[in-house]
Amino acid sequence: MFMQAESLRKEDVEAKEGVRLIRYVDALREAFEQEMARDARVFLFGLDVDDHKGIQGSTLGLLEKFGKERVFGTPLSEDAMTGVAIGAAIAGFRPIHVHIRMDFMLLCMNQLVNMAAKSHYMYNGQVKVPLVVRTMIGRSWGQGGQHSQALHSLFMHIPGLKVVAPSNANDAKGCMIAAIRDNNPVIFIEHRLLYAVDGYVPYQSYEVPFGKARVMQEGDDVTILAVSHMVMEALRAKKHLETVGIQAEIIDPISLWPLDIDTIVQSVQKTGKLLIVDNAWLTCGASSEILSQVYEECRRRGEAIPHIERMGFAFTTCPTTRPLEDAFYPNSRTIASKAYEMVKGANHQWQPSFDAKTEIDAFKGPF
Repeated sequence: MFMQAESLRKEDVEAKEGVRLIRYVDALREAFEQEMARDARVFLFGLDVDDHKGIQGSTLGLLEKFGKERVFGTPLSEDAMTGVAIGAAIAGFRPIHVHIRMDFMLLCMNQLVNMAAKSHYMYNGQVKVPLVVRTMIGRSWGQGGQHSQALHSLFMHIPGLKVVAPSNANDAKGCMIAAIRDNNPVIFIEHRLLYAVDGYVPYQSYEVPFGKARVMQEGDDVTILAVSHMVMEALRAKKHLETVGIQAEIIDPISLWPLDIDTIVQSVQKTGKLLIVDNAWLTCGASSEILSQVYEECRRRGEAIPHIERMGFAFTTCPTTRPLEDAFYPNSRTIASKAYEMVKGANHQWQPSFDAKTEIDAFKGPF
């Protein structure tokens, strides 16, 4: 009976809104297909994009539809291929360059930081670099210290780069389309654990604007701002907190730079408490920047300074084994425990028990 009711609900949503339930990775593929059909200047290349697995499935079918001149694999040469991408963008094309590990973008930092990010400024606006850099982050068995790092704060530090990390299928498609159409280089961050998560996505083409956060679910007791895959964990933490009468407001910044500080501050003014959960280390990270901006903006407005806490990776190299991962990465229960302490006080400790249903809940889309 439950499954039938759930099915009817999905059908009603799809019929009413012109959307359907698809995976994050399929939403990305649809964005590529629609933009490549719309604009002949768009092409996609990188290591293994033409492989039979198609970058987790995100590029499957594109080679057959658009041909090898617009969809092609490259040598394992990040620096040189990034130079090709930048040159093509300056020449008027709109390349989508795939780095299947963010870790290996360190090999092309000179190209991205000194060439792509600065050309528009250094040539007085006469040069545009409409480049999308796709990069995969996140854990899974055996990824470890050189295949799982989230280094978004490095790119947030550079003027001229935009940095986005959508957490759901709807925002993945809309952000990708916005990135392809943007005349500036965009670092597009994809967490591997999000690829299989489904959500409601419109059939038609649309843009999710940069610099606008999304309030995923509302609450009055504490604001939890989470980055990338941590949004999923924060939504699950909210379910845990509801069992003890605490209502958390969950915010996904979506765009890490430009950052929508106004939406965050508005929420914090309501709850008085902010827990920032980053998908990376805390030292000199995105959480530090968000905390600083919230503090400065509250001071500027004459508002009370909120209680702010941060969670992120333990300050050591990313581990490979599951027991170490459990200690290294925040999860729904550790997030819920921290939020509970913020609401109830430091002397009140609580650890939610594992709930299989709560652990599979996910955001389906803003429809």
